[in-house]
Amino acid sequence: MKCLMNFILLFLMCNIAVAQKGIFSTNKDVGEPKLAGSVVYNEDTQVYTLKGAGANIWGQKDEHHYCFNKLEGDFVLTANFSFEGFNEVHRKMGWMVRAEEADNSVMCGAFVHGDGLTAMQWRERKGSLMQNPQDEFWAPKRYYEVLQLERQGKEFIMRAALPGEPFQEVGRKTLDFMPDGVLAGLVICSHDDNVVETAYAWNVRIDKPAKGSFRPGCRLETMNVFDGKRKVIYEGKQFEAPNWMPDGSKLLINMSGSAYTIPIGGGELEKLNTGTAASLNNDHCISFDGKLLGISHDDGKGSNIFYLPLSGGEPQRVTDQAPSYLHGWAPNNKEVVYVAQRNGVPIYDIYRKNVKGGPEVKLTSNKKYEHVDGCEYSPDGKYIYYNGSVNGGAMQIWRMKPDGSGKEQLTFDECNNWFPHISPDGKWIVYVSFSHEIALNSHPQYKHVTMKLMPVSGGAPRVIAWLYGGQGSLNVNSWSPDSKSIAFVTNSN
Repeated sequence: MKCLMNFILLFLMCNIAVAQKGIFSTNKDVGEPKLAGSVVYNEDTQVYTLKGAGANIWGQKDEHHYCFNKLEGDFVLTANFSFEGFNEVHRKMGWMVRAEEADNSVMCGAFVHGDGLTAMQWRERKGSLMQNPQDEFWAPKRYYEVLQLERQGKEFIMRAALPGEPFQEVGRKTLDFMPDGVLAGLVICSHDDNVVETAYAWNVRIDKPAKGSFRPGCRLETMNVFDGKRKVIYEGKQFEAPNWMPDGSKLLINMSGSAYTIPIGGGELEKLNTGTAASLNNDHCISFDGKLLGISHDDGKGSNIFYLPLSGGEPQRVTDQAPSYLHGWAPNNKEVVYVAQRNGVPIYDIYRKNVKGGPEVKLTSNKKYEHVDGCEYSPDGKYIYYNGSVNGGAMQIWRMKPDGSGKEQLTFDECNNWFPHISPDGKWIVYVSFSHEIALNSHPQYKHVTMKLMPVSGGAPRVIAWLYGGQGSLNVNSWSPDSKSIAFVTNSN
């Protein structure tokens, strides 16, 4: 009987070790640490609690607790990390990629240590010594870190960021003996045989970059803009550009030319009746009174603007010249603002028009090497915010008065900043920021981008999310009605 009980206990322990933890398939100790580790995943908050012991991840032998998946090809691993309590020992947490489970495996790690040292470390061959980092990024003690470990073929790249700041590259290393198929996941080591340390990981994402004809799927996410906590509420094929519905209970997205709603807590998609409009793009927005939905739809002549009841119905035409791309309603719920090309001139300008008819009003007069997009009214109606470039310079955030006068530049950096969205309380601007290496008037998908937040009253922007996405992530206003959260789309597999 005793032998049977021991067998059952061992069987249960083995099954616990490989139990699914969030997005990870396997959860176990590596290197036989003296004390067992564990991982607990909170389904509601999507936070991982990591516990682990182990003498070290160093030399020719590793001891740690590991929560991982088997991955092939290129990938990007990103997460926020924080230790529990304060302890300056050389404990480690972060991302790890290994060739196998063996304690002397070829490996590469992106680690934060107990004393604040943030470093990339690796073992080039099985059984060889772990190597010292190329560079070190020192973080203020007790501050959480955002760590990213990217694989590009045989090369591994580590990046790290402090809250509110962009990534800095910590190191990169080519590992010729790392196989295509690897183990990749979260790791914790106490650096003390007799102690189990605790850490937390959130906003945990594994992204598969686009390559050739391969296009990853999408995640629909929400985030509190003030604490940076994100939640995935839906994953699927290509979809884009969420709007938060006025009652706060659902999101609206476009997918395959149609509009769909989904409960904010996740669930089934429900198709919205848009009548004969079946070629919607990602430029759709809801009127300030919550009654109307404006859409951009390819009517056979190109993208034109229509509107319909938010509850669904047959769309009514606003523009009859293509291309016209909708971006915002006026607070009077009677006019819309949009970007368009006119008279065969390949330059976009901002226009305003009453949805019931009448002439469109041109608000900008761009020239060659100038570009505008993402125009949107502030809730008080005093300004139209937009992104624009002057004389081929970086794309920046601007605002102007509703008649097109008083143009004022609001951001001044080397990034290409797109799609400013004003919170319903009129206090905040959120926008997506592309690298300066991206073409000036381009905002592609499947790129490393950041989401930034800045006060409408003035002040420096700060990073609130590090994403793999771009086009379709934040094209339209996606603020929650209480001005605390936003919704967005990221690209992944």
